[in-house]
Amino acid sequence: MEPAHPLETRHGNGDHDGVDVTSWVSVCPRGLWRVRRKRIHEQTVSTSGDALSGSSDYCPKLGSLCQVRVLLRAHMEDSGGSVSEKRVTELASTPFLRCQDTVLQTPLGDWTTLRLGEGQCDVTEACLEGMRAGEKCEIQLTPFGIERDVSVSQPSEGNLPLCATVELQVFTQGKESWEMSAGEKWEWIKSHKERGGVRFRSGDVWGAADSYSRALKLLIPLCGLFRDMEKKGEERETKELRDTNTTDETQQFPSVDEFKIIKAELHSNMSLCQLKLNQPERAKASAAKATQLDPGAAKAWYRLGQACQMLNELEEAKGAFVKLLELQPELPPAIKALKDVISKEKERNAQLGLRLSKMFN
Repeated sequence: MEPAHPLETRHGNGDHDGVDVTSWVSVCPRGLWRVRRKRIHEQTVSTSGDALSGSSDYCPKLGSLCQVRVLLRAHMEDSGGSVSEKRVTELASTPFLRCQDTVLQTPLGDWTTLRLGEGQCDVTEACLEGMRAGEKCEIQLTPFGIERDVSVSQPSEGNLPLCATVELQVFTQGKESWEMSAGEKWEWIKSHKERGGVRFRSGDVWGAADSYSRALKLLIPLCGLFRDMEKKGEERETKELRDTNTTDETQQFPSVDEFKIIKAELHSNMSLCQLKLNQPERAKASAAKATQLDPGAAKAWYRLGQACQMLNELEEAKGAFVKLLELQPELPPAIKALKDVISKEKERNAQLGLRLSKMFN
């Protein structure tokens, strides 16, 4: 089983004078933020004859389209927006880009539609997971780990702590991950991987790491299936899988080797994000997993060497760069990195020799 990723949302319930209060840590484009949520009231929602899971007895699940409105405390009195009467069957995801200068990645003050599980706004999605149709909650956000640091740059939404309300009007039926077929999980994995690449290229490293983490979590329950495929024979097992899952998406289900390569790429991409976020120990672990799954993954070997170099584990770093040069001889970055490691090794050995000579003298 894959270990829990460090960006995984952490929940904790508390009872403050009978008020339902929950706190956790969410991922935003500029880092981690502590979120404190308080439910403030529920309201009755008319389903207008729709057979929807978004009634007061259910909460949104993975893939649910959620009609939601986010208001900052400073704008609440001026909101005055009427509750949308859109039927659940008419909901469609609202396209908008993530940006670096805001914590809440949703259009503020307007009703919009989010697809739960895509990670557009981790703060809002984490709120929606525990809400019912017609419910509203208050949230308070503070940069994680720097609650007392008044020098932290403030978001464009306003002063810290950031206070807002999240209101869920209606939502479509979704599925828990364990309710999904293998093909459905695979489609989500591919979309998370693609979204992670887009976010990384735009400079949203935290968002990219979150996307890769979501993909890896969905891969976990598929590992047993692919181990069985490997034991029984890929062709026979794939035929059985496709016979029992006849939707179009399962026709594109990967082979065992393709699965290993995709999993290795996700770990390698996660390693790159962790290097950028100055998390060398985690980057080393992720890159090592990638090289185990795909020994021919040149990028993973390079990232493993970089992580070991940051940790001053020079022998392991040298081994990783040597392996990379076996795969891609004369690769300039690998040659330079190996020279740097050898130079640092010589410097370290010289310093060690000097200390030993002083000790014995």
